[in-house]
Amino acid sequence: MRLVIKVGTSLIAPGGRIDTKQLRSLVDQLDLPHHEFLIVSSGAIASGMANLGLNEDQRPSSVPLMQACAAVGQSALMHTYEQLFFGKKIVAQLLFSNDDFTSPPRYKNLQNTLNQLLKLGVVPIVNENDSVSVRELVGAFGDNDELSALLAAAVGADWLLLLTDVDGFYASNGKRPRLVRTIRQLTPEMEALCNGHGKLGRGGMRSKLRAAKTASDAGVNVAIVNGRDPNAIAKAIARKIGTYFPPKKEKA
Repeated sequence: MRLVIKVGTSLIAPGGRIDTKQLRSLVDQLDLPHHEFLIVSSGAIASGMANLGLNEDQRPSSVPLMQACAAVGQSALMHTYEQLFFGKKIVAQLLFSNDDFTSPPRYKNLQNTLNQLLKLGVVPIVNENDSVSVRELVGAFGDNDELSALLAAAVGADWLLLLTDVDGFYASNGKRPRLVRTIRQLTPEMEALCNGHGKLGRGGMRSKLRAAKTASDAGVNVAIVNGRDPNAIAKAIARKIGTYFPPKKEKA
């Protein structure tokens, strides 16, 4: 199988520092000999803030400072992944902007590069190109949620797993919220139940629901799951945890 794993800021960098123990747990879950993996990893800006001595209450509001934090943090993020995959797989860094998915020539080049890396047994580590692209900084990809969905469609992934710090999508039943295990059709009422996002991330449940719809419409199985579960990936694929979105059609 080919799987896209999206790791959100709330999971990878709580409090603005990369949680190496949490990342190691996720990497250890990957069945690398039998499946292909692409990781969409948030956390560059949060990591850069930590390296520059800024706490989570000092999240930069100016675009140049956000870009600087992203540039500093991205190298630290990749260094962490290289250490965690050492002796297991070679990793590659790819930074995308919105234009890479809207320009046909660039989209084709994106697909060719990713498919070649996967053929070589490399694990692509993907992020937004925060250090140079202003549109991404103001939320074009929603903390990488949309990016992961577009990526899953581009490579014909079998699964997209949106890992976060909650158990999935909750809906109110009049008394207390209940976890929705399967969503076949996203409705405005479901989106209206979502509000807010993390202190350091730009996403939230609404952006995850929309990303799930994008990927499932492209023929990808999608699950929103709690990445803190020590067996999150296997359980998500077995549909034992999280919120599942069945594919709407066969993959192109």
